[in-house]
Amino acid sequence: MNSHLLLVMILGIQMSSGYAQDTLKSMQQLRAEVNYEEKNVPDYALPSLFAGSNDANLIDATTWNNKIRPEWLELFEREMYGHFPDEGLHVSFIINSDQMVFGDKFRRKEVTINVSNGRHGHDISLLLYLPTKVRGPVPMFVGLNFYGNHTIHSDPGISIHRSWARNNEDYGISNNRVDDKSRGIRANRWPVEQIIQAGFGLGTIYYGDIDPDYDDGFNNGIHSLLDEEVDKSTLSSISAWAWGLSQALNYFEQDSQIDHDHVAVIGHSRLGKTSLLAGALDQRFAMVVSNDSGCGGAALSRREFGETVHIINRSFPHWFNERFNHYNEQVNKLPFDQHSLLALAAPRPLYVASASEDLWADPHGEFLAAKEASKVYNLLGEKGLEDASMPAADSPSNKGVVGYHMRSGKHDITSYDWAQYLSFASRHFKK
Repeated sequence: MNSHLLLVMILGIQMSSGYAQDTLKSMQQLRAEVNYEEKNVPDYALPSLFAGSNDANLIDATTWNNKIRPEWLELFEREMYGHFPDEGLHVSFIINSDQMVFGDKFRRKEVTINVSNGRHGHDISLLLYLPTKVRGPVPMFVGLNFYGNHTIHSDPGISIHRSWARNNEDYGISNNRVDDKSRGIRANRWPVEQIIQAGFGLGTIYYGDIDPDYDDGFNNGIHSLLDEEVDKSTLSSISAWAWGLSQALNYFEQDSQIDHDHVAVIGHSRLGKTSLLAGALDQRFAMVVSNDSGCGGAALSRREFGETVHIINRSFPHWFNERFNHYNEQVNKLPFDQHSLLALAAPRPLYVASASEDLWADPHGEFLAAKEASKVYNLLGEKGLEDASMPAADSPSNKGVVGYHMRSGKHDITSYDWAQYLSFASRHFKK
């Protein structure tokens, strides 16, 4: 990755060259100090999932659902992810197109999600592909994408967004704008045909339509609709992106062609962090999938392996709320760890995936978090991860309601990953 692109990713805005060079140097120093050795993981103790006791026998499912779960949610919103305050906002849906494509094998829909505060509005574009050979409402996967709906497939009928986009020389994206040259550039991450053939529909939104991915003081995207008096220290991009996913689900409930009771929310990398939060906040999502979500996602923060709380807050200050910075140098004082977030998906199916070469995202820490979260699944009468130790690469552990695999390769989401998610969802959705 060249230094200019790294700076854009870290800072999101143009800065004076001297300050930018100092910041890049600082970030390079932080990255140079990253721990990639298991022997260097510090001693740590995870916060109990069960109200101060590690003994699940001391509580029951009612206590978890009515008392402990809401307490974890409140802690995550206050200390880490923030909250998107949608009071006073009105959301409406406009179907812009609905047609059969590719020899009538797919139905493609484009829906505008309009968010308004009564004075100003903001549009978010939702792209849908539905199988035409499935009788009745179809189950869905829904997730956010990184560069635009038109990038997930070469389909020339997909509209191109006009929102801010991260520059990328490899994709021909400059001046923070996309055009037709970027059509289909991320089709490898969104195997539409594979998803359709498995009997599922796919919904996706460009995450920059919801909130642009740079530190702008929360003045753009849907944040621009908020009251000027809102406390911006409580805001975060991840909470806004998660809110956008719930709006897609609100549309699904109005579409008779969609089985809104069987919708899996999925995300890769920072958008995997987002899918986990969306699944925790909105229990209407029937399945939650995290792909290579790492620090702030599925990986345990206390391990300080790969990316750390300190690094992620320095690199992307807008992803989380302001209070999360309090834990940069004292991660053990966090009142939770990411196993608690994964547990908030229970008892719904949860799938966590890693990649063998993606040490930045700490595959072992992701597995351990899923294993710990399985204790809540067991409490609620469901089967969590069965493997006592981390499975080998390309050997999925997915017999229970919690699934995990580590794919061979780098930080990515591939056809192999999707095959596991589709099989897992088919088993739980199509009983």
